[in-house]
Amino acid sequence: MTEFHTNHADLDNRASLVPKVRECLRCQTKFESQWVGERICGRCKGSAAWRTGAPIHSPPTKRQR
Repeated sequence: MTEFHTNHADLDNRASLVPKVRECLRCQTKFESQWVGERICGRCKGSAAWRTGAPIHSPPTKRQR
């Protein structure tokens, strides 16, 4: 009888290589990330603001009372 051993590290590595639709952390648009750590879309990475390291301007939040 043949035994198969599952190497969980191999499974984790393969899962991280599967493209997945994610939301860009900068502009919140959906994009297909090519790896598990990709969280900024190509449009944002290609922007001058991204290349110069300009801060993200977020809208003011409402205060809760």
